[in-house]
Amino acid sequence: MKLTSIFFNDGQAIPPRFTCQGDDINPELTIENIPSSAKTLVLIVDDPDAPSGNWVHWIVFDISPVSRIGENSIPGKQGLNSAGELSWHGPCPPSGRHRYFFNIYALDAVLNLKEGASRVELEEAMQGHILADARLLGTYEKKR
Repeated sequence: MKLTSIFFNDGQAIPPRFTCQGDDINPELTIENIPSSAKTLVLIVDDPDAPSGNWVHWIVFDISPVSRIGENSIPGKQGLNSAGELSWHGPCPPSGRHRYFFNIYALDAVLNLKEGASRVELEEAMQGHILADARLLGTYEKKR
């Protein structure tokens, strides 16, 4: 699989529009080469550079196997982010440039989880069901 965005290239800066200094909406993502046997997709966006450890910005699961996740959309059930919310929580690093990993997984099953699942619950439910995955890296540093 391959994950890209029309708004930033892998390893490049995420435009402020998608952060706490802009509209704080999710960017459009394009997913290529999804296995034909995929029943669902999972998206986890996280920041391993956060002072408190790996900060989860967005969890979406039970996404239909689509080639595009639209800007400012909710393509499936949402899990809890590290702010304790069911929503996109855009990049907003307290200092320096942080990395934001957009991880997409194709699964051979629909997960039996309710909206609001934690990352741990989601990762446990995904065990043994991952057919393929892809990652897109974006960075962001707050403008002072």
